[in-house]
Amino acid sequence: MDLSVLQQGFTVPVRDALWGHIYLTPGLAALTGSVPFMRLGRILQLGPAFFVYPGATHTRASHSLGVYHLARRLLINLCEKGASWLSPQGAVSFLCAALLHDLGHFPYAHSLKELGLEPHESLSRNLILAEPMKSLIGKAGAEPELTAAIVDKTMDSEGNDELRFYRRLLSGVLDPDKLDYLNRDARYCGVPYGAQDVDFIYSRLTPHREQGVEIDSRGIPSVESVLFSKYLMYRTVYWHRQVRSATSMIKKALLAGLEKGVIAGEELYGLDDQELFSLLASRGDFLPFSRAVRIRDGELYSESASFLFDNEKHEPLLYIKKRKNQEEALAAEIAGITGESIGAEDLVIDVPEPVSFEADLLIRDENCTFRESSSLFREKGVDLFSSSLRIVRIFTAFYINIPKSILHYVKNWIQ
Repeated sequence: MDLSVLQQGFTVPVRDALWGHIYLTPGLAALTGSVPFMRLGRILQLGPAFFVYPGATHTRASHSLGVYHLARRLLINLCEKGASWLSPQGAVSFLCAALLHDLGHFPYAHSLKELGLEPHESLSRNLILAEPMKSLIGKAGAEPELTAAIVDKTMDSEGNDELRFYRRLLSGVLDPDKLDYLNRDARYCGVPYGAQDVDFIYSRLTPHREQGVEIDSRGIPSVESVLFSKYLMYRTVYWHRQVRSATSMIKKALLAGLEKGVIAGEELYGLDDQELFSLLASRGDFLPFSRAVRIRDGELYSESASFLFDNEKHEPLLYIKKRKNQEEALAAEIAGITGESIGAEDLVIDVPEPVSFEADLLIRDENCTFRESSSLFREKGVDLFSSSLRIVRIFTAFYINIPKSILHYVKNWIQ
């Protein structure tokens, strides 16, 4: 492929706090001025994390620009190293996919997971294939259908090797998404854990037609750094107890609203952070919503008990509707012991979803995957990262006083 498609015409600069100047073509810049993309500027990348880290006010829009920037650098690097099978239109479609991958993302970080809503990748696909984005993507030199298929892996990829190649670039151990959010989130939170040496990582990568990229053994420490940084960011930032409290409270309120018919799932699509709270406030006569609105002012439930998730003991807690039944029973038990008036709405059981630590990257000179390589973080070590992060927490309303003497009982009851 002629590299000029990735190097010429990028005349529109955007100043980014992390990467400096990010250059776009006029066609790509028009995408960032569209109404769907502008919404991303009103969604905080880390949702309620600013309660703990006040600097964490960066947005999905800035992250998306960062992902695009790293995707362009990655593609130039791989083309220089022999990825000659790529097409000019495919390359621009990949850049559009990187820029627009979060277009359908829900507000307030990941608070709306588990609610049975359409995945945000599917919502992104729908927006990409609708106007005005479809025409804007075409004018930028990309193919809207290919752009959408790179973002949404449920779309058919049969017989399209180039599509599968781009999907592996956008989602993997060293993908542009991960390299941006780890660096960006660490910068804005003021913590050192997420910083990655992108220049060195890209210097060790080479293209692989079936696997996307491969790396040599000198790059193993870079993979280890990404894995450990992801672990530390989840432990200290993404799943901080106050962040988990806020997200679980929002999730509990919205589940109640959906079950009672106070809102419909479609009303949650296309919202930004403020619009989500405005929707909750507009139905303020519904008790769970009126409580959820107070999250905006930092009125979070406090942690009363926590313990590691056990796959056998806590299997029923994996399902949000079953957790609701457990919350009702536990609230009744605590009320019976303490004599306090505690209802199910005063208590939340929070179970994080499993975190994926992708480690299937090929190590070229060792002729194996990372999990089989000379790294210290082989298969068992990588799996330990995910299991050690899954902490079940019981949050209770700030006005409820649960004596410490019964916390042990609560832990045993839930187990």
